[in-house]
Amino acid sequence: MMLPCALRDGAAVFAAEMGYSTMFGNLPYNNCMATVSIRELGRQVSGVVNDVRTTGRPTFVTHRGTPVAVLLPLDAEQLEDHVLANAPEYVASMRAADEAIERGEPGVALADAIAEFEVEHGPLDDES
Repeated sequence: MMLPCALRDGAAVFAAEMGYSTMFGNLPYNNCMATVSIRELGRQVSGVVNDVRTTGRPTFVTHRGTPVAVLLPLDAEQLEDHVLANAPEYVASMRAADEAIERGEPGVALADAIAEFEVEHGPLDDES
């Protein structure tokens, strides 16, 4: 008998009696989570994505029964965070900055950073 899942803070919470069968990354995974096979996803991509968007629940994509990916709902802020965190030039810049801090190198003065930004992107508005 499968027990129902509840949602709390966007994460799936399982009934205490239900054991986790395996872990997917750092997320517990079992048959209570929404899953779709790669083949099924290919045939019903629009419906699956719409379910993820409307329910707010992630859906695991499986290959031969093993989770290989997850579809997560995103809002505009989460999308921006993901893009920034994974943009190669941003990641390289942050890594270089972290290494400079570890070496004790001085940072850039705020006025200099603003001036450089304005040269590249135009003046900041009065509300910034």
